[in-house]
Amino acid sequence: MDVRQLEYFLAVVDHGGFNRAATALYLSQPSLSQAIRTLERDLGSELFHRIGRRVVLTEAGTALIEPARTAVRGLELARASVESVHGLRTGRVEIAAMPSQAVAPLTGMISRFHRAHPEVSVTVRAAFTPRDVTEMVRTGVTELGLLASPAAPPDTEVRTHPLPEQRFVLLAPPDGPFAPDTTVVDRKDLAGQRLIVGQQGTGMRRYVDDLIAEGVKVTLAVETEHRVAILPLVLAGAGLAVVTDAWRDLARQAGVRVLDLEPRTSLRVTLVTRHGATTPAAEAFLRTALAEHAGTDVEPPP
Repeated sequence: MDVRQLEYFLAVVDHGGFNRAATALYLSQPSLSQAIRTLERDLGSELFHRIGRRVVLTEAGTALIEPARTAVRGLELARASVESVHGLRTGRVEIAAMPSQAVAPLTGMISRFHRAHPEVSVTVRAAFTPRDVTEMVRTGVTELGLLASPAAPPDTEVRTHPLPEQRFVLLAPPDGPFAPDTTVVDRKDLAGQRLIVGQQGTGMRRYVDDLIAEGVKVTLAVETEHRVAILPLVLAGAGLAVVTDAWRDLARQAGVRVLDLEPRTSLRVTLVTRHGATTPAAEAFLRTALAEHAGTDVEPPP
């Protein structure tokens, strides 16, 4: 068994099958299938149930995922550490981010990081709930994660680095139900309104669920996993939306009204990393991100 076989195994897991994994790896499917069968013989267990064109992880396959990611990450760390001896000039940072936080503060983080380290690439992977983010970091899918939640995540599974909170705001169309001079809306005044919400587990959905629990009668007009659809839906009159103020600038540029909600309610934004060593590129990204929000500067390498 070697690390490349484990990389092939994880590619099949992450891409949901041999076809897509082979494409991502620039391999022929027969070559990939043969590599996985060799790995299965080495381990003495089948890793996948082959059901027609579909594959389903066996119990042994499920058990292998986390150790495989640890092994692959360990090799990446070794390579990156050696390369960084002469300066951080290559490498890759992988970060899992929730949709709103991918708008802000992640956009600013990446811009600042690339000014200091222009040759290091950044890969952003989608995660829809705080638990999704912490699991992706804990299991090694990514080294870093960016999430927002009502309370700070426990640091038993990941290292936590607090960032400035994001308050909830209301998005409304220009011809919406509030007077043109309105800038602040009491949450109880949302009674009778049609709302666009996210799926269960998201902060925007929890805000609306708490509103309903308080007895404020609203209609859930649209439930969407696609945050990019929120602004067009609001402009089209499908409903109002409660989001974090990460969307404030984009919403205003799109012509959507942004109203503050009272009483003020916020989410705690947290950058999370794995326990243990991380690659020099990930450490550099972390330093740059935290320095930005501490108000300090990070000089680019000479």
